Amino acid sequence: MARRLSSLRERRLTPSQYVRVADLGVGAFVLIVMTGAAVRLSGSGLGCPNWPRCFGRVYPPVQSHALVEFSNRMVTVPVCIIAFAAYLLAFRREPYRRDLVWLSSLLPLGVLAQAVLGGLTVRGALDYGWVMGHFGLSMLCIVAAAALAWRARREPGARPATEDRQLVWLVRGVCGLGALTLFAGTAATAAGPHAGGSPGQRINRLDFDGRATMDFVIHRHAEIGFAFGVAALAAYWLAGRRGASPGVRGTLRTLCLLLAAQGAVGMIQYQSHLPSEIVWVHVSLAAVTWLVAVWAAAAVGRVAPARVPEERPAELARVPA
Repeated sequence: MARRLSSLRERRLTPSQYVRVADLGVGAFVLIVMTGAAVRLSGSGLGCPNWPRCFGRVYPPVQSHALVEFSNRMVTVPVCIIAFAAYLLAFRREPYRRDLVWLSSLLPLGVLAQAVLGGLTVRGALDYGWVMGHFGLSMLCIVAAAALAWRARREPGARPATEDRQLVWLVRGVCGLGALTLFAGTAATAAGPHAGGSPGQRINRLDFDGRATMDFVIHRHAEIGFAFGVAALAAYWLAGRRGASPGVRGTLRTLCLLLAAQGAVGMIQYQSHLPSEIVWVHVSLAAVTWLVAVWAAAAVGRVAPARVPEERPAELARVPA
């Protein structure tokens, strides 16, 4: 046994092995978004009215809402294990890279912050501000996990910077519109019918114009989402015209397809008066779409520094009399 433990301590990870660990981190953070959305849309947000215990116990009572909410808490356990493994195994990667250690440290920090914010959300009786912040933090965790998976695949300086400034800034703008669309989507959910609590539980909803609040926010969300889709199509077209790498074009193509699917699902859920099952598909697709948008911003790369024109020698710059 001692010999096995010693061999585990001495074992090193190859770059390809660590890439698989980083990919698990990405999948784990997308999964926790999907399970969290299931809790909210099933009306189980207060299935366990206190935190970290459930009705004062370490296990839930045999009630549907309590079991659903507590199951989401249990999903956090493997997510936490994966996040800490990504950080600790970054030290075992051969060759060692400090940038991966720093990036991977964001994963366990994100899980811990999510646990605390989740507890505050429950104690705050699912107030819309806490819920929006909880979802927003989830999206930031996806950014950190995606950045780690991206950097783990490439050695520093392996890919030169691009001089196509228009394409880089357009794709970055697409990613920014994606973030704005997500924010508007969380506001739409905060004003919508799915407060996260079961019937009879009073939840503080986003309300600044009475019954018109939900329609106003949903329409603004749709308009921003439409701009997001148009910008993504423009970026895909420009990438083709400029001869961008297959990775960039493929990622932007996937983003456009996901946005088309999101538009269709969003229209269906609005016309069918926001059934919880369709809303869950919409939220899950939003997490995946955000991941692809972040990946596109990474794929397009950074802008090369502007070239400074060379100064001509003084004797050559003189104009003859």
